[in-house]
Formats: sequence, structure tokens, C-alpha cells
Amino acid sequence: MRKFAQLLQAVIAGALVVAVSHGVTAAPASSVPHIQLPWLVSEPGGVQATGAQLAEGFTGTALWSRQANTPIPIASITKVMTALVVVEAGDLDRTITVPQEAIAYCSRHDGSTAGLAPGEVLTARQLLYALMLPSGCDAAYTLAETYGPGQDGFIARMNDTARGMGLAGTFFTDPSGLPVPTDHSTYSTPADLVTLGLRAMRLPAFREIVSSQSYHLPAGPGNRDHLWQTTNLLLGDYPGTIGIKTGWTDAAGTCLLFETVRAGIPLIGVVLHSSPGNAVAAKDDAERMLNWIYDPLLSVLPIG
Repeated sequence: MRKFAQLLQAVIAGALVVAVSHGVTAAPASSVPHIQLPWLVSEPGGVQATGAQLAEGFTGTALWSRQANTPIPIASITKVMTALVVVEAGDLDRTITVPQEAIAYCSRHDGSTAGLAPGEVLTARQLLYALMLPSGCDAAYTLAETYGPGQDGFIARMNDTARGMGLAGTFFTDPSGLPVPTDHSTYSTPADLVTLGLRAMRLPAFREIVSSQSYHLPAGPGNRDHLWQTTNLLLGDYPGTIGIKTGWTDAAGTCLLFETVRAGIPLIGVVLHSSPGNAVAAKDDAERMLNWIYDPLLSVLPIG
């Protein structure tokens, strides 16, 4: 408990430094050690997820976790790595033609879709919105085909990136998180996903996309009209939410990788298999974890 209290004090200190640097009214840093936290419990109550972790967003230090290093299926949270590989490769304004196989791939595996049509021409950036907001498996296939090049090449890049990040409990078999092949689903751990989320959210292009509640792509010479809405129920509902990604398959249940910033305090977390199929359960788990930290801190932080 002492270490936990010290870590919370460090989070408060970091928040105050950030607040001061942005001109927000705050107490001087010298007063931070004297802030008394009126509430400390060992863990957040009511979290249903099989695997979970909550970390402070300055360094990624874990505040609480459950089965932090146990690999389990992660469904469409996989698309965070897909987006990371694409964004870090660059050239987001390149034009890409949607292949016929992208639509067949979604249909064959009953994957979520962004409603893309064969032959449409979009930029990589537009396809990233299609990937991350409506969780388009058609967009994932299209991006992988281009940036791999090819599906196998892209999956190899995903796994190379994971190894380079030290994500020892993570392995990708598909750019969407679908169980392809059906007996070898993509998997990761709560701790690995927090690390992945932190790295992705440091990329401005990625951060801008996943913080968007919707994206409208008007019809043009090479594309149809598209309006993509986020599947992240925290966005627009929980104060300070800035991302990141939902997921669901039969094997993974409902999942959510999320980040919030309130009073200058960034928190990042993940819940895996909150329920067999109820997205609200994942959102509720995330809120319980976030409120466990924010409620007491916001009651004592001297920030206006």
C-alpha cells in the first residue's frame, strides 16, 4: 500500500507540473508531498474483465492489473498495431485501391466492415480512419496488402515490431484480429497492450484519428461517400477520453484499450473479455478502473 500511495503522489506531481506548464492554476510543486489522499483501496471494484491493466500515462507504470502477463485473444485491438506499422512507415497521403479480396475477406470471416467497395481509391490516412473508427477489417486487409507488401509480409512486420518493443506475450496472425487461421488467433497480454497503446498514442496522426468520434469522407472521383462512427463508447461519454480501440470476437469477448486525460493526469488501460458480447460491459469496466484513480485525486488536486 505504501508503494501504491507513493506512486499516486508521483502521478499528482506529474499532473501539477503539466498543469503549470500549460498555465493552469495549480499549487506549487513543493506542496505536492503534503497532499493527503482521503481514500486508498487495493483495487477497483466490480471489474468483470478476465485480463486488465491500468497505468499512469507519463511512464506507463502500472497502477493495477489482473492477469497482466497472461496471453489471451485481443480481437480488433490488433488494429492498433496495424495502424502503428502504417503510420510509422509514413506516406499517409499515398493513394490505395481497395482490392476485391478485401471485401471477400470480411465476408468470409464475418468481420466488421467500413463499407468499402472494390476499386475505390482512398489515401492511407483515410483508410486509417476506416480501420480505427468502425473497425473496418476491409481497411485492415487493404492497408496490409499495400504496406506488407501482401498479408504475410505485413503480419511479419507486425510481429517484428512487437519483438522490437519487447512484447514477449504478443503474436499476430492477422491484421484485423480475426481468428485466421481459426485455430491460431492473435493474442497479447494486458501489460503488452498498455505498452503498445502508449507508443501509438505518441504518434500525432494516430492520436488524431482515435480521438475522433466520426469521420466523413465525401464522395469523390474515386470513392463513395462514407461516414464512419467510432465504436469506442467512452469517447464523448467519459470526460477526458482521447482513444483508443475496441474489440470483439467469440474467443476474445468484448475488449477495450483506452486512454484519458483529466486535470492533466493521463491514464491508459485495457480490459479483455469483459463479457461474451456486450460492449457496454467493457466500457463499464474501464470507467470503474478510471474512477478508482480519478475520483479521489480530483477531490484533492488544487487545480482550477
